[in-house]
Amino acid sequence: MNNSIQNRIETIRREGYDLDFGRVFEHAFKNYKKIALYGGLVLFVFFVIISIAIFGVVIASFGAAAVMAFLQPENLKIENFDFNSLLIVSTASIVLGALLSPLTAGLIKMAYCAEHDEEFHVSTMFEFYKAPYFKELFIATFLVSLVSNVISSIITYAQIPVLNFIISVAIALFTIIMIPLIIFGKLKAVQAIEASVIIVSKQPLTILGLLVVCVIAAMLGFIGCCIGIFFTLPLLYSLYYAIYNEIIGFDNENKVDVIL
Repeated sequence: MNNSIQNRIETIRREGYDLDFGRVFEHAFKNYKKIALYGGLVLFVFFVIISIAIFGVVIASFGAAAVMAFLQPENLKIENFDFNSLLIVSTASIVLGALLSPLTAGLIKMAYCAEHDEEFHVSTMFEFYKAPYFKELFIATFLVSLVSNVISSIITYAQIPVLNFIISVAIALFTIIMIPLIIFGKLKAVQAIEASVIIVSKQPLTILGLLVVCVIAAMLGFIGCCIGIFFTLPLLYSLYYAIYNEIIGFDNENKVDVIL
């Protein structure tokens, strides 16, 4: 963590900050328009490839008949899972989410490039699969997903779906700038989680409002055979960048670090 980032976080801890809903949303939407098509195409192609790969591995491991039987609607209800099945599914989702976190970082970096009129390519999506970023992104996402899944499993078995939803939203909210803090602020995984919680806690309602609006806008992508979601989803990552830029910002030292 460089000194400017550390000082900024300490200032926020003591004094808080102002955050204008309209300005942040306008900023996020402006950058989104620049990355929507390219980012959406990359997301769609990557999703198709990884889905085929995962499905192929699962069929090779368990057989097509067993997989098709498992995919019956009644078998996909989480309340019908036994402990071992729930553990396997939860572990797989946590690890997969952590492995894919550098892609999220790549989309956020695209928003940065779009604002600064820098070229971005397919390689931008994958540039955080390298040291030191990958380890910190993996650890941070793994820890957050692990906590979220453990709490969600407990609440699911307690049959309190409303509480499950509230806690899931709260975790997503308070870790919303965790990844930007790692890739731009050069924070370690645990530092980024702690800093994100501190920062969001100063303006939770404004940030929640931004998150809700952008999630609703992104969900509109399901219209059109669901494919449109790949082209509306980048709005969320543009929002993560816009929030980080508005609250933390970039000094000269940090800009050089990001570009390099």
